[in-house]
Amino acid sequence: MGENLDITEKLQNYINDFGLKLNPIQQEIIEYNKTLGDIKRMQIDPTQCHFLHLIIKVTNIKNVLEIGTFTGLSALSISLALPDDGKLIALDKNEETNKIALGFFKKAKQDHKIKTIIKPALKSLDELKKNKFDMVFIDADKINYKEYYEKSLRLLNKGGLIIVDNVLWHGEVADEKNNKKLTINIREFNKFVSEDNRVEQIIIPLGDGMTVCRIL
Repeated sequence: MGENLDITEKLQNYINDFGLKLNPIQQEIIEYNKTLGDIKRMQIDPTQCHFLHLIIKVTNIKNVLEIGTFTGLSALSISLALPDDGKLIALDKNEETNKIALGFFKKAKQDHKIKTIIKPALKSLDELKKNKFDMVFIDADKINYKEYYEKSLRLLNKGGLIIVDNVLWHGEVADEKNNKKLTINIREFNKFVSEDNRVEQIIIPLGDGMTVCRIL
């Protein structure tokens, strides 16, 4: 029986050499985030950039909602994959990081596709209830994951996707002795989604783990 490979740094570099290349502005965001200290962990992994790109391309997604934008790497990755008439609405409550993200969007000539909304995401989701999306990407505060998920379900077209980041939580979700609040929260969220008969879902071990849900 086949087994998953242990992806070493050397093997990851090999994969990078032969895989999809990042846009120069994506790389610029990554380099900028390295200067931010510990909060750089809020950035998605480059492998996730490639995955989002491929998902959008192969499914002909045009309208996307993002919950949690930080300095814009995931949003830019999504926008670059969207067609010229595609649209992304990006939700975040941090005005300072949003200004940084907007600068990168403009530099990459993607600002015409991206609309940002700066306020608590739960409030924005209620205000967007008349909108419909093909995909929602959730990468925000973990405590509210279930609420983000439920509100996102109501905004999706049939067959649409919800993609959720950080569902493996540094591997801590599988450690039964780990009873930290956020670990328990994500563990319970994963169980809830796995039992939700409104979707079919898989967990993909890219970055810190991504759940991909397709609405039935």
